Amino acid sequence: MKKQSKIGILFRMLKLVKPLTGFMLMAIIFGTLGFLAAEFIPILGGYAILEGLGMDTGLTWKMIVILLLALAILRAIFRFAEQRTNHYIAFTLLAIIRDKVFGALRKLCPAKLEGRDKGDLIALITSDVELLEVFYAHTISPICIAVVAETIMCLFIGSFHPLLGLVALGAFLLVGVVLPVIISKRSGDTGEEIRKQSAELSAHMLESIRGIDDTLQYSFGKKRLGEISEKTEDLSKRQSALSNLTGTNLAIANVLILLSDIVMLAVCMFLYQSGQIEFDGFLIPMIALMSSFGPVTALSALGTTLQNTVVSGARVLAIMDEIPETEDITDGVNVTFTRATAENVTFNYGGENEKSVEKNDKSVAAERNNILTDVSVAVERNKIVGIVGKSGCGKSTLLKLFMRFWKVKDGSIKISDTDIENINTDSLRDMESYMTQETHLFKDTVANNIRIAKLDATDEEVVEACKKASIHEFIMSLPKGYETEVGELGSTLSGGERQRIGLARAFLHDAPFMLLDEPTSNLDSLNEAVILKSLKAESKDKSVLLVSHRQSTLRVADDIYEMEVGRIS
Repeated sequence: MKKQSKIGILFRMLKLVKPLTGFMLMAIIFGTLGFLAAEFIPILGGYAILEGLGMDTGLTWKMIVILLLALAILRAIFRFAEQRTNHYIAFTLLAIIRDKVFGALRKLCPAKLEGRDKGDLIALITSDVELLEVFYAHTISPICIAVVAETIMCLFIGSFHPLLGLVALGAFLLVGVVLPVIISKRSGDTGEEIRKQSAELSAHMLESIRGIDDTLQYSFGKKRLGEISEKTEDLSKRQSALSNLTGTNLAIANVLILLSDIVMLAVCMFLYQSGQIEFDGFLIPMIALMSSFGPVTALSALGTTLQNTVVSGARVLAIMDEIPETEDITDGVNVTFTRATAENVTFNYGGENEKSVEKNDKSVAAERNNILTDVSVAVERNKIVGIVGKSGCGKSTLLKLFMRFWKVKDGSIKISDTDIENINTDSLRDMESYMTQETHLFKDTVANNIRIAKLDATDEEVVEACKKASIHEFIMSLPKGYETEVGELGSTLSGGERQRIGLARAFLHDAPFMLLDEPTSNLDSLNEAVILKSLKAESKDKSVLLVSHRQSTLRVADDIYEMEVGRIS
């Protein structure tokens, strides 16, 4: 994907605020009024001094006291309202963004997520999305508030003399615009490096936790801990560099504010001594400038604080923009299953969509590293078709093509003599039950883990599916039966038990076409025989495509294909 500019990323993030424009305007109004209330409190103090000196200000002591109390109360109210509104906007948008991210991941899965670093994805979904809160709660409205509030202050100060207004404008631009731009350029790619290193550390930690058994078994812990410490130290150094830059930014901002005050003092003295302004024109603009740097001070820190936010935004937008390998089909046809066929299918994972390979051109096929080359398989109604071959020969890939997880490069996959590229995705999923080699279990009850195949399934249907998968008796032996909680990723169950739960899901889905990828690889001979017997009985009204590297698994098959290095023999 083409790298986007920081400004482009910020504008795209800004567009997401559109549904909440009304709330954003409220936050800007509340924030502006809050800052103006705070700024005019010391200004009223200046008028009190003038009143004490006997000058005519148009204000009485009583009025000044009442206004001071009113501004103090209003400052608190407006500040609370601004913060409340900003955070409502931020967390509402974070929910919207999470929904969009998960929607994008759903479309990209499984093709574009195979081999993707899971730790990096977790970092994106959690910390990267959370960092966007800084932009939506502490960036958009503060910028608008600074523009509006400081414009009003420039006009107020300029009402005493235009030159004073220009001095105030220059000071605000220097602190709120020039400084952040310079600091942003100085920080370079620091934010991007921090997010990259943070994602790598998350991935490394996740991998370490998952592999802790092997780490202990082979005394690999010391080396692994050293790698974690090294990555943590590198990340800390990078974060420290950004923190130092933030501190430098704050120090420079304070220096610029003091210099601006000195310049304003000098200009006021010159104008007063030359008779162009009265004493009130000397005192009030000085106090006004000194008290009005709050909005631009908030902006001065954006040069560093936005670094991580922009990088996180770029990572989130990249996921949302990524083009899936296969799009869901909604304008196709719904079909009733009669048979399934793969006709002269050629496929590789190279990402080439052109159908450019000539049939029987073995040299070109070799050059493209095809996983499947000119493969044809037919699965008739009420039949069990087996495919046997060594690991890595393309058996699992063929099942994924039947599921339309990937698109074939040449040839076609058909269901009921209709190319699956013309079948609605929902219709295709309803017709197919797919069991993968590795059954994923969620941290939930056994019953709910099985029920994901059919959310409205009754308890009786779940039990019946488990009996077909030869796992009902095992489940009943658990402390709470079907309501027993399984550990994260099914860690409390053996490989064979997880596999049979996966098979129970396939039975519960009750689709006419079952695709089973090594369904008995983790089972002993006795349990394998029970499972195969159930499959044979189920095939009376279903079609089954069964792949395995074990000949014993295929003894129930009506037809058997042998696959060698992507070819059917």
